[in-house]
Amino acid sequence: MEYQQNQTFTGEYEDTYNYSFHKLMRMFTISLLISFVGTLVGTRVDPVLMFPLVIVQLVMIFASMFIRRRGKPIGYAFTYIFCFISGITLYSVIGAYVSRGAGATVTTALLLTVLIFVGLSVYAYNSKRDFSFLGGILMVGLFALIGLSLIGLFLPGLNDGVMGLAISFAGILIFSGFILYDISRYKHGVPDEMIPLAVLSLYLSFINLFLYLLQFLGLSRD
Repeated sequence: MEYQQNQTFTGEYEDTYNYSFHKLMRMFTISLLISFVGTLVGTRVDPVLMFPLVIVQLVMIFASMFIRRRGKPIGYAFTYIFCFISGITLYSVIGAYVSRGAGATVTTALLLTVLIFVGLSVYAYNSKRDFSFLGGILMVGLFALIGLSLIGLFLPGLNDGVMGLAISFAGILIFSGFILYDISRYKHGVPDEMIPLAVLSLYLSFINLFLYLLQFLGLSRD
């Protein structure tokens, strides 16, 4: 009888505490720490290896999408290896800004990213609004950003001046939207085996928000 009462109490506590969501956020925090370690390692990595590592990242992203469509989990090892590699390649961007004397811009972008992420997460978690309508809009915006990035490889000037500011601002809005969308979905609970995939989704939103903020601040500074 006592065991059943304890079991009932534990279940009620987990429902009140929202155990799965808080576990998700703990694992997400760990992903950022692993990425930070990767960035420190990136200071020692030969720049020649950065492009192959970017390709590995892209392959892992497409692999995670394929696995997700099949409704299967990816595992923490997959997620954290991706975060570590992402941290390494992130150093090439941060290092470029620091070398130009824009280290303060990097710090400002990081602080703004943390503030925006926390603010949007708290709002989405406590809001009674349904943000599911954002899903389709955000995907269209994401594909548009990817298309512009590909065009920018052949037209470098596309990412400069007013156009560059507009693209980076659009990126900030899109990945802020993804944070709202994801938190509003995950706050109702995440199956334990799907948490690594949810962590990866939040991590990508956080890092891309940081990169677009960094680009926006950098262009404004120039």
